[in-house]
Order: sequence, then structure tokens, then C-alpha cells
Amino acid sequence: MDVLRGEPRRRPPANTTVAAGLRAQLDDGVYDLVGADLRETPLVVRTAQLRRSDAPVSSVRATLCGVLVVHALRLLSVGHHSDDPFSDAVATWRATQSNSALAQQFDALDEDELARLTTQVRAHCATLRRSLGPIASTWHVRTSLFVSQRLAGGQVLLSDVVDLMMGTTTTPHASVALFDLTTSPLGEGAERALRFHALVQTLRTSTAPLRTAMFSSATGELWSLDVNDELLQRAVRDVLDVVAREVVTS
Repeated sequence: MDVLRGEPRRRPPANTTVAAGLRAQLDDGVYDLVGADLRETPLVVRTAQLRRSDAPVSSVRATLCGVLVVHALRLLSVGHHSDDPFSDAVATWRATQSNSALAQQFDALDEDELARLTTQVRAHCATLRRSLGPIASTWHVRTSLFVSQRLAGGQVLLSDVVDLMMGTTTTPHASVALFDLTTSPLGEGAERALRFHALVQTLRTSTAPLRTAMFSSATGELWSLDVNDELLQRAVRDVLDVVAREVVTS
């Protein structure tokens, strides 16, 4: 949290002018790649596509671990400290996902798989809790924030989920920090994902965030990037690269 929040007196003025230019670049780029004929269904760009080079093949247990650790983060963000983070994360998750396909896979785990999952989640949660630090309620914290943005008249849909967001766009200085949590080691694709989070947030609010960060509960490593024009321009190129690949394969 110290890294994400930084020193308030060093925050740059809020950038409220960059979003329009970014959207225009994206719209023009999408039209060049997709054409003007309206598609029946939009091409969807998700964070996972940006992490393609280093995203591991996910097993059911790995997927469940990632979901549960994110729910543990949600509990930590509201000041809940548990003696059994696995049980609390499961209870929080199952409160809204009791009938999902993943919940059914959870129920089908045998004793050995459940024991491995429990140990795995507890280890990740211990790393997260040790590294995260306190989160003040005055920081306007939001968790598991789903964001979508349509481009080029609906030809492309940007779909993103930010695990934790804090700060507000109503201040004269940049204050919004984006925090992504992964149970995998960080790699090249993580930087593209960080840029994507910042780009989608900028398009959504018309104000660039202060900082975008990703934490690996597998290694305890944190990558944090200040959001500037160069980062957002690279994010535009990342998105158009994904769209170009999708056009070829669709």
C-alpha cells in the first residue's frame, strides 16, 4: 500500500485530456483492422489475452486457488483478518457462486486435492497478508471491479476486472491506484496486463489513474508502474495487436 499510494505531495495533476485521443486512436485502428461492416458479435479483448506469453496452463485447482485468494484480498481490504483464510474465502465465494460450474468442480474434489488446495491457498494468503499492509477505509476502496468499453461503434469490446482499486477521480491530482493479484509468477505478459488496466480505466472515467500494479502471491513480488502518456500509448498498441490476431483467427 505504501508503494501504491506514494506521497500525496508528489502526485502529478490529474490528466483529464488524454482519454479522447486514446479512444480516437483505438477507433481508427479497429476500423482499419476490422472494417466498417458491423459484426454480429464484437471481438472481445480480455486481460488474459494480454498475458498470453507467460500465462500457465490452468488446472481446476490452480483456478480455484486464484479465485479464493482474490476473495481473501476482498476480506483484507475491509479489515477482516482471519485465523483460517481458506474457510473464510470459500464461504465468501460460495455465497454468490454456489451453483456455478467452478463451484461444482470444487465440490467434486477428493480429500487429497482439497487438502492440497487448502495448503496452497493458505500459503498464498500468508504472503499476501504479510506484504499488503493496512488499507484505510478513507481510500475509497473497491474490489473485483468489472469494467467494459466498446470501441468503433461496438466492433470491439474491452473487458477487464480490477481486483482492487483505490482513490478517486474527483481530486485535482491523480490519485487512483489499480492493484491486480495473481497466484502465478510475474512475467512479460504482466506488464501488458498492467497497461491494459490503466487504459480501460482511463477510457471509462476520462481521467488517467496514478499508478497500476500487480502482486504475485507466489513469489511476493510487486510490479508497479506510474501511468503516463508513453504507458497508455503502448497499451493502445497492445490492444490493436490483440485485435489483429483475433481478426485473423475469427
